[in-house]
Amino acid sequence: MTDWQSWQESWDRQQEWYLPDREERFRVMLDMVEAVAGDRPRVLDLACGTGSITARLLKRYPGAVSTGVDLDPVLLTIARGTFAGDDRVAFVRADLSAPDWRDALPYDSYDAVVTATALHWLREEPLRALYGHLAELVRPGGVFLNADHMPDESTPRINAAERALRVARQERARTAGARDWVDWWDAVAATPELAGQAAERFALFGRPTKERNDHGDDAVPDARWHAEALRAAGFAEARTAWSSLTDALVIALR
Repeated sequence: MTDWQSWQESWDRQQEWYLPDREERFRVMLDMVEAVAGDRPRVLDLACGTGSITARLLKRYPGAVSTGVDLDPVLLTIARGTFAGDDRVAFVRADLSAPDWRDALPYDSYDAVVTATALHWLREEPLRALYGHLAELVRPGGVFLNADHMPDESTPRINAAERALRVARQERARTAGARDWVDWWDAVAATPELAGQAAERFALFGRPTKERNDHGDDAVPDARWHAEALRAAGFAEARTAWSSLTDALVIALR
């Protein structure tokens, strides 16, 4: 029997190799879900991956319900295995760049939509279109929270100093046995219970290599762009709720 929880934890460790403050952004995100929607929210976990946010949501708010949406067959398999038998959780496979991606959702509206380290895959026009869809899905008074790569390119020397420190820390962690993005996907592809899904995933996105990690980090917009795009899409308020030197959490209220 596959130990899906072990795969879930290995995904978290791999993500933390890139994002040492990952838990802090999740904490602030869930604080704001509670502040706006209470402790029994209906939540859409957008580009949910293995369900990292959903796991923390349900641990903190046992009365919450969550719908996870993703396109990646590997990550959805791990998510479904991890949450098997939990009727508070449903998972939907959908492409967020498709105009009909909302059709398979079990609810017409949500108290909160949350996402982390995912929407930088979309370029500006598809992202604007997605924000328009979310303005229709989030109930009036509800909240959207996006934690992602949102660098400030106006400070190149500061950015270079941060990057040098980050790379040095990552190399020390790698020496101690940490897996990076490419190592993790290599392990997935070598696992019989995930090999088929991995082949499908690689056909969709390409296989990560040391030269190409397929994270899509080039030319991503900053936090101000996201806030302006959310207001243009129909959200009443939008601003930065948390930030590091490379990432930010943007909050928007309907």
